[in-house]
Amino acid sequence: MPAAKVTFDMARKIALTLPGVEDGSMYGSPALKLHGRLLACLAINKSAEPDSLVVRTGFDERAAQLTEEPTTYYVTDHYMNHPVVLVRMSKIRVDQLQDLLRSAWRFVTDHEKKKAVKRSVAAKARIGKQCQERRHL
Repeated sequence: MPAAKVTFDMARKIALTLPGVEDGSMYGSPALKLHGRLLACLAINKSAEPDSLVVRTGFDERAAQLTEEPTTYYVTDHYMNHPVVLVRMSKIRVDQLQDLLRSAWRFVTDHEKKKAVKRSVAAKARIGKQCQERRHL
């Protein structure tokens, strides 16, 4: 029995089972977002092949994907500097897509945590500086 062809609707169904994921849009195209941040969307840039999905990932992870499965994963110059990988939906299996979307969810979650820590450190530094300035008044 041939594997089911992956569609954006399948990706949506999988992603919406992950905590905090919502339907959204990116440049007028359907997208999946986590707390307003891109998780995955249809690739609409003219450099992307038709029926491709853009999925968030780290640069190291993307390099591994491109090396291990170049028929499934690719990147174009337009997306090169962004932490995403392009996925040929006609080539990916549903179980691979599930793993990929979970990985994207972890990537976005970790990215949010790192930004929160940076904001906290910066806020503490500002408060410390303000206290020090007040002592010198």
